[in-house]
Amino acid sequence: MAGRGTPATALLDKQKVAHALHAYEHDPRHESYGLEAAEALGISPERVFKTLVAEVDGKLAVGVVPVTGQLDLKALAAAVGGKKAKMAEVAAAERATGYVAGGISPLGQKKHLPLVLDASAEGFDTIYCSAGRRGLEVEIAPADLVALTRAVVAEISA
Repeated sequence: MAGRGTPATALLDKQKVAHALHAYEHDPRHESYGLEAAEALGISPERVFKTLVAEVDGKLAVGVVPVTGQLDLKALAAAVGGKKAKMAEVAAAERATGYVAGGISPLGQKKHLPLVLDASAEGFDTIYCSAGRRGLEVEIAPADLVALTRAVVAEISA
């Protein structure tokens, strides 16, 4: 399908990492990008992960958690060796990652940010996360996501 290329898909292709892309028609009226993806693709929402950018002690960090939960900011801060965390401003997250909100992928970000993957991901052979735009998900083994992003795995979902 034309127009599927994103920095995330380019990285996966370049590194020759096994993955599958899943496209669906994004509905801008849907309240949750992640739940929309799970419904559209017919998969358990526990396997769909959202990428959230937070500010930890004044520096940006990324938390990747199931769409069924929330990011535990205190746990994220601890996982990256910080003390205090708050959600980043949307504009700052978009600038640092190169993606638009709702389509931020943990892969192929403009700047390398510390990334923490929720430990629940290890309970699945593959998980789904944004491939870099709304309406496009990548299915990938959690270990491959960790290797590509140099992620820390920790319990960061509330």
